[in-house]
Amino acid sequence: MTIRVLVADDQDIVRAGLCMILDAQPGIAVVGEAADGRRAIAMARALRPDVCLLDIRMPEVDGIEATRQLAGADVPDPLAVVVITTFDLDEYVYGALKAGARGFLLKDAGAEMLTQAVHAAARGDALIAPNITARLLSSFANSRSRPVPPEPVEPLTAREEQVLLAAARGRTNSEIGHELSISLSTVKTHIAALMRKLNARNRVEIVVWAYETRRVDT
Repeated sequence: MTIRVLVADDQDIVRAGLCMILDAQPGIAVVGEAADGRRAIAMARALRPDVCLLDIRMPEVDGIEATRQLAGADVPDPLAVVVITTFDLDEYVYGALKAGARGFLLKDAGAEMLTQAVHAAARGDALIAPNITARLLSSFANSRSRPVPPEPVEPLTAREEQVLLAAARGRTNSEIGHELSISLSTVKTHIAALMRKLNARNRVEIVVWAYETRRVDT
């Protein structure tokens, strides 16, 4: 099954390069291009691509606001968004993930990681560039000005806490299963339980919650 992707970036050369990389991958097809955030939102709503690849800095509407309008908490039928940017600034990462993005990459991440991020977003998982995950999420989560979220009404089990920490450290489901000596299906069951208890829509929101509640050592 082909993954349909919308690419939005205000720089023509960058946008053309991203499209060329993605179109060259088997099972991925670029179905639309946009040069600003407003156009990206309109095209995404019309085309309903499997994944929207959005630049942070765009005219009209920036990538974070576009993400919020396409994948935010109040969107009834959210789209999968991967944010890509030149700048690994803390507020960009946190803002994009809180807005509903399923992935965050730097533009120099390379074709392989870009492809992995698109595939992960399409199947409902998340991919955040390894060089920014812990450092940037931790710095925001541990800010004294940011309140710690409340614990869920239904407490997490000991095993769910272990799965949560592993996911927050960037482990894949297969890696979590290997580390905890449990099956892949069991890992997926725990991830689903975490999403339900934390009222999270995707894996990224689980990871953000783990950092916000100071569960991850920095």
